[in-house]
Amino acid sequence: MRLLLRMTFSMNTIHFIGRMHILVLLCSLSLGLVMAPTSILAHESREQMTEEKALKLAERFGIDVGEVDEEIREFLGLTKAEGVVVFEVIGGSPADLSGIKVKAVLKEVDTFEILTLLDLGRALEETLQTQNFTVATYEPMTGVGVTGGLNFHFVRILQD
Repeated sequence: MRLLLRMTFSMNTIHFIGRMHILVLLCSLSLGLVMAPTSILAHESREQMTEEKALKLAERFGIDVGEVDEEIREFLGLTKAEGVVVFEVIGGSPADLSGIKVKAVLKEVDTFEILTLLDLGRALEETLQTQNFTVATYEPMTGVGVTGGLNFHFVRILQD
């Protein structure tokens, strides 16, 4: 009897919840809202980012970049082979005007941690449209006795 009561309660609960979801969906559609769980939206945007798109966004920002591999890690004296390194900075670009330098390893763009080229692409896709954001870079040591350091760059993109 208890099992039957639990099953009946469960089925009534499921029907109630189902009706509530339908009601919320209908209300949102009538108001012109599109509702989707944020995890699904985040997953979709992650799938849309490609290395090619990330490189184009980086170029739009004014840098030529690549992921830190073992060879680059060793050359720059880094402890880990992670992040994105700047190979070239385009003169007069937002990256140049904010002081980003060649050999700098991008660590963060606004609140986005940068571990891969795709991370950089996602971050730039969000922040380039705001026209004002920060970039944190690690610049390895440049000479004997000079240690590297973390730098923060304030980016302001001017519009015509």
